[in-house]
Amino acid sequence: MNALIKLELARALRNRKFLFFSVIYPSVLFLLIAGQADSKTRIDGTGLTLPTYMMVSMASFGALTAVLMGNSERIAKERESGWVRQLRLTTLPGRGYVLAKTASAAVVSLPSIVVVFVVAAAVKDVRLEAWQWLALTGAIWAGSLVFAALGVAIGYLASGDAVRPITMITYFGLSMLGGLWMPSSTFPQWLQDIAEWLPTHAYAAMGQAIEQSQVPHARDVTILAVFFVLFAGGAAWLYRKDTLKA
Repeated sequence: MNALIKLELARALRNRKFLFFSVIYPSVLFLLIAGQADSKTRIDGTGLTLPTYMMVSMASFGALTAVLMGNSERIAKERESGWVRQLRLTTLPGRGYVLAKTASAAVVSLPSIVVVFVVAAAVKDVRLEAWQWLALTGAIWAGSLVFAALGVAIGYLASGDAVRPITMITYFGLSMLGGLWMPSSTFPQWLQDIAEWLPTHAYAAMGQAIEQSQVPHARDVTILAVFFVLFAGGAAWLYRKDTLKA
């Protein structure tokens, strides 16, 4: 499995388009959205300034991009090309393939988080305690596993031709409705009620709580845990179903 993880990492690092959208693009969006914002005005309902709010949102968005976009399209294409079938002829267990995909995506997601933090601190003078930086990095990185599981599920659900539109609709829908691109407090009330139950909203809310020196709310952690079980369970079921077809 270690050899497969190394292979997956090498493939990801050679894909310049993937690296741009997962590592650089979130920082660019952060500067576009928060570049002209001051460091005093606070967003209603959050207690955070726009730069601090968007720092967590864009770091979460970058990690989401790395694990969701990377996993879903690669798995669908590898199924179509016969690569997954070839791997099944080796001693690599099925869970090893899924773990290798998740681990390689998680490694790539870490730089996207760190780059957003560095840009926010250097350009917008965002200042936090050392424990908050570490806690934010750990929480966002660990939370990305929820969407890594979703990426695996989509990769086994969709064909090579259909995987991109399905992934993009999921990706942009979760990002926008979850409040990663703009504060959900700006939404109509009925849309805010929906957003509060989305995994992306809970994902960003964990980081926002840490920024306010608070423990993440139990509700947000529970929502992420439930979605992880659902996505991972769906991925496992789809993998077994795909194995029976092979």
